[in-house]
Amino acid sequence: MFDDYVKMICERIKSLLEMNDRVLVAIDGNCGAGKSTLGRKIAELLDANLFHMDDFYLTPELRTKARMQEVGGNVDYVRFKAEIIEGVNKGKPFEFRPFNCKLQDFCQPKHVLPKKVNIVEGSYSLHPTLIEFYDLKIFIEISPEIQEKRILKRNGPIMFEKFKSLWIPLENLYFETLGIKEKCDLILRGEEIN
Repeated sequence: MFDDYVKMICERIKSLLEMNDRVLVAIDGNCGAGKSTLGRKIAELLDANLFHMDDFYLTPELRTKARMQEVGGNVDYVRFKAEIIEGVNKGKPFEFRPFNCKLQDFCQPKHVLPKKVNIVEGSYSLHPTLIEFYDLKIFIEISPEIQEKRILKRNGPIMFEKFKSLWIPLENLYFETLGIKEKCDLILRGEEIN
């Protein structure tokens, strides 16, 4: 089924390229659903740029009480728009600064060459301030049971508790309050992606 998803998405992107110089794809959905895996595979097959929303979580000074109460506010959508969306749309080489959550600091700038296909994977990629820029919007959903197993395997039991108590509820609030899934062109099952 994973290969079928990949084939369908690649065909959809190729069709969009017939009408556009560049295509920008968003893959949003539940943590542990397979967004990164799907993004990597499509990027590999189509020689696409792949950007990760994890590189755009808020820096400590931006994590105000008001900002953290904002639905979808724990991602730096302003910086993402300025560095990635504007960079891709210019069609010229650009750079951006990934934020490392473990170090709580910026990494060295990444240099990006323009490509016809650009993929953004990660929760909050379809934030209301960004959604209008995408040519193809994909949502991956997964059952809570499989999500728990995957996060435990990937992040371990200590981090799983943080996901369970903080990140998953924030994501679910974002999905439900803003109707993210309903705004997508494709809805996929994460159980089929591994």
